[in-house]
Amino acid sequence: MTTSLSETQQKDYWREGYLAPLPALEPDRARNYRAALEAAEAQAGEAFDRGLRHKPHLVWNWADELIRETSVLDAVEGILGPDILCWESALFTKDARSSSYISWHQDITYWGLEAEGNVVTAWIALSPSTRLSGCMRVVPGTHTERVIEHRDTHAADNLLSRGQELAVDVDEADAVDIELQPGQMSLHHVKIFHGSNPNRSDDRRIGFAVRYIPPHLRQQAGTADSARLVRGEDNFGHFELEQPPAGDFSAQALAAHKRLRDQRMAIMMR
Repeated sequence: MTTSLSETQQKDYWREGYLAPLPALEPDRARNYRAALEAAEAQAGEAFDRGLRHKPHLVWNWADELIRETSVLDAVEGILGPDILCWESALFTKDARSSSYISWHQDITYWGLEAEGNVVTAWIALSPSTRLSGCMRVVPGTHTERVIEHRDTHAADNLLSRGQELAVDVDEADAVDIELQPGQMSLHHVKIFHGSNPNRSDDRRIGFAVRYIPPHLRQQAGTADSARLVRGEDNFGHFELEQPPAGDFSAQALAAHKRLRDQRMAIMMR
């Protein structure tokens, strides 16, 4: 196994539940990916927010390229090992002066994946992610908690699919702000308490979140689920292996995205 994480960084991740900041992209490449994303938003129009914000790697080659970024996978390998699936990619965008926020939650809650599974999210900044712009916040050490009960709020400004929030109080004094510059990333554990505040800056806050899992993990809430093999081998076959887009925004890519996302949403919204 080869990884860019030091032994100390690996220990820090397992103790605190996150690592940040880590290098992912050179600043000019981050700018190029932002431009590609904003071109995709313009191309898709309203359809982008209706579903293409999730699993864009099935529709656009730039997104499929980003989930396979070597520097990202080199870091993730230090957590998951040499065989890696991308289970999900998602764009979390807050426009300038937006009231959008993300409530305190644990990622694992509605995913259907094995609760004790080793799942890591790489959160890649494509714009400045600061306290002012509503960066991600975590409560260190909470990844050692059990899966906590959540409430579905379906709040209009909440960027989560169900507006889910922890059904326990979170002491804001314990939270750490993960500030990132374009091209930097954080890694966080699937059970850590995290959320973010509204964007009070004059620029968009754009994060590309990629959920990575080891192939031995199982989906427990549905009969079918999919993932993209991004490194190593899948010797288990628990997930339908996704293919790269058959042309940017092509009819074939959109049909594959709809089928696989509908399958995933049946799990998420069960």
